[in-house]
Amino acid sequence: MKLDRIIAVRNHKTVYRDGELCMKVFDETYSKADILAEAMNQARVEETGLHIPQVREVTVIDGKWTIMTDYIKGKTLAQCLSDRTDYAKNPEKTDDGSLISSYACDPAFVASEFALSKKEYRQNTGRVQENDVIAYQLRQSFKPGEVTPEEANRIGYEFAERFTKGDYAFIVCTHIDKAHIHNHIIWNSTALDCTRKFRNFWGSTEAVRKLSDQICTEHRLSVIENPKKHGVSYDTWLGTENKLSNRDLLKMAIDRAVQKHPKDMDELTAFLKADGYQVRTGKHLAFRLADQKQFIRLRSLGEGYSEDELRAVMQNGKEHKPFVKRKYPKRQQRTTLVSELEAKINSGKGARYDQAMKVIKLKQMAKTFVFLEEHGYANLAELSKAASDAEAHFYDLKASMKAAEVRIVEIETLRTHLNNYYLTLDVFKGYKQSKYSKAYLAEHEGDIILHRTANI
Repeated sequence: MKLDRIIAVRNHKTVYRDGELCMKVFDETYSKADILAEAMNQARVEETGLHIPQVREVTVIDGKWTIMTDYIKGKTLAQCLSDRTDYAKNPEKTDDGSLISSYACDPAFVASEFALSKKEYRQNTGRVQENDVIAYQLRQSFKPGEVTPEEANRIGYEFAERFTKGDYAFIVCTHIDKAHIHNHIIWNSTALDCTRKFRNFWGSTEAVRKLSDQICTEHRLSVIENPKKHGVSYDTWLGTENKLSNRDLLKMAIDRAVQKHPKDMDELTAFLKADGYQVRTGKHLAFRLADQKQFIRLRSLGEGYSEDELRAVMQNGKEHKPFVKRKYPKRQQRTTLVSELEAKINSGKGARYDQAMKVIKLKQMAKTFVFLEEHGYANLAELSKAASDAEAHFYDLKASMKAAEVRIVEIETLRTHLNNYYLTLDVFKGYKQSKYSKAYLAEHEGDIILHRTANI
């Protein structure tokens, strides 16, 4: 095996190509149970009929666990989904995975689980879609400095749960690598009961925005007022308010030529040629720049630019009005209910409210004083040390919970392997009795791969 041709690099794994085989090599951060579970899930996805590489072997190369599959030119549907989910779950962006939450799926195998649900959907409904959507994705951003990463993840989870009504599996990955904290939310297109699909509907963008704004308002976070109905235009992206058309440019070139006081149309045409324009004579005089496809007739430029009107300017001294780009009024910003509520909150609620808040603060101060007396904190240093100890204890508990969750996943994976081993044992015995017949392998390939994977 040659590990010298890298075709993809992902989080903690590298994909190599050796002829017609691909080798996905995992680093030491992956456990044996995780790798075997991924191979098992991919073998199950093969049965869905999706265009994915088939698993050929799970082995160890240079001390690293490796999954060997067929090589398929281009990206498969499953690889496209894996690219999205791997980017969303990037440990460098999600605080080593601590800012990932999920509903009805395991974040470690979310791509495989989404693909597997398509198999059950086909079995339950008998419907096969050529252009199938595996999952949907959206991003939810927050104003810098306004929300903590943990709160942002909770808000993203609440949004996904309410938008999908708990009928679709999803993951929420909170990224903290930018100045603004933002969520990547990905949900399965197939419902949990595998009998129906999520249908993207007309106006879904507006529905997503309204629900996100509602949840953010409930959490006392700011929202975008007067959002634009459409994305930024290409002209705005270039930094111009309105891009000049070819007709506008020709009008401006004629204006510059008229300012030079030409005697006739021939001299006017010469000025335009010097300005980079090509001329076409005939029944109607027309011009174009070198990179233009079509000529523009003077009579099509509007009032003041026809041949007769330009001749009147040059020969009879008629006034020529230069072209001025028309500016359209900007959309007026209207005050929204959200902004009115925020303004009211920021302005205070009157003398009675302020007096009530003073009483609440005094009571809280009294509770704080009693707490300090009961615990014998004589100064700020002792209080800070106690807070640091409590924080350390919190992170120790968090680490132990994480380790327990990992162990639970390992036990569940082992249970699945044991179950698969005994379910496919008779099939594998038949394969041995057939003296490893290729025809028998082709007929029971899925069960044999599951048995071999579980037996490692």
